[in-house]
Amino acid sequence: MNGDKSNGYQEAADRFMSARDDWIGVATLREWARTLPHGSSILDLGCGHGVPVSQTLIEEGFSVWGVDASSTLLAAFRERFPGSPAECCGIEDSEFFRRTFDGVVAVGLMFLLPADTQAVVIQKVAKALRPGGKFLFTSPEQRVTWRDILTRRESISLGRERYQEILNAAGLVLLGEGVDEGDNHYYFSERHV
Repeated sequence: MNGDKSNGYQEAADRFMSARDDWIGVATLREWARTLPHGSSILDLGCGHGVPVSQTLIEEGFSVWGVDASSTLLAAFRERFPGSPAECCGIEDSEFFRRTFDGVVAVGLMFLLPADTQAVVIQKVAKALRPGGKFLFTSPEQRVTWRDILTRRESISLGRERYQEILNAAGLVLLGEGVDEGDNHYYFSERHV
């Protein structure tokens, strides 16, 4: 199933939507969003059905664009947020609407991608960010592999040191890290000129 750009989430879409907590990570996301000007444009990579990430950002007054490779999840996103542009596409293949953004989020996505694809995505994010733009993504701080609970596919965290190397090479600076109520590890970075 190497051709499945949703990394198993198309098949698991209904289970994912019913199992996804709508409150875990919201406080962390709101805190991050306060670092951006009100009304900023934010790209949600791996947006899924939009809960809780896109929903929180829209509630906070941001313009959100979504990209997800699962047609089922993206259909739910479009139904929930008809005013938000959305693209059904593998993250690594997307042209990110051929525009730049003030912020990019990738919550619960990065570690689903193969290691080399993660580096490609970070490079693409850097190019899609305006100078001073912020990038938030989740992945464990240690280098580790495990089986995704829904898809049973391998997940890969490259670990803090490798992520920092990739971010730096892309022109992004790691500003800090954090952990939410669900023990999800966040990386906060920014594009410098």
